[in-house]
Amino acid sequence: MRPIYFDCSTAMARTLTPELLARCPALEVAMDDPNRDVLLARIADREIVVLGKTVLGAAELARLPRLRHIVFLGTGASSYVDLTAAAAQGITVHVVPGYGSRAVAEHALALMLACARQIVPMDRAIRAGGFPSLHGMELAGKTLGLVGLGDIGAEVARLGAALGMDVVAWTRGGDARGAPARLLPLDEVFACAHIVSLHVALTPETRGLVDARRLSLMRAGSLLINTARGAVVDEAALVSALERGTPAAAGLDVFVDEPPAPDHPLRRLDNVVLTGHAAFRTPEASRRLVERVFAIVNDLLR
Repeated sequence: MRPIYFDCSTAMARTLTPELLARCPALEVAMDDPNRDVLLARIADREIVVLGKTVLGAAELARLPRLRHIVFLGTGASSYVDLTAAAAQGITVHVVPGYGSRAVAEHALALMLACARQIVPMDRAIRAGGFPSLHGMELAGKTLGLVGLGDIGAEVARLGAALGMDVVAWTRGGDARGAPARLLPLDEVFACAHIVSLHVALTPETRGLVDARRLSLMRAGSLLINTARGAVVDEAALVSALERGTPAAAGLDVFVDEPPAPDHPLRRLDNVVLTGHAAFRTPEASRRLVERVFAIVNDLLR
């Protein structure tokens, strides 16, 4: 059966130019639909599907007996696909590492700068009629602590070093992989860094990795940045820590539930900069992603 990209978003459709689509002529593209039964019906008899953001748990996968390959548009497939159920059903899940590493790293840096220089509070106050001139933190000479040193973490390490920061890191692999960072135990990273930036995948081991105890290790005036996955952080513990003022501020692109509820306490805190899981969203990264997904699909067809 023809492979299908069965839940194409409006944003991604803008990336799928005729020139790009010509690179994978066998692929059928269907726009996203709010009705899950419609989406599942589209792929009921397909062996290869391209997945954007539809959650395929064990119950959904059980309704897809012919499915053999899921090509996920991104790296964090575990947030959308029950990988254990997929493996048990003989389904291979393909991901696209590295396509957005630079985009995410630059977004993490943008959140650092926004928090360090209190840009958002000043913007809000000036729009409301005030004119505050708030103190900020210079990044040069400060310690940047990275939790995770994969492709994205390594990019952030290079950006931090270029700004004159002392970069320290913890990584599960125990290897700096050429990144300009000194490896330290995880708790020491939290204790010594002026800015802690999270760059680990969400796994059973990393879920809740940043808990109340680790937040309590952070130094006065420090910042927490998360462009990884929301569930890496205990959100309730983070809210309490931010209310106490340590860390002094946080820049968050990801949340446990997306979007967060309208009454979520993170929405009301003044010392938080929030973005909508947008770190990877650049035209350059989207094009790289599509090109690599199409290459995977073509290889599977061959």
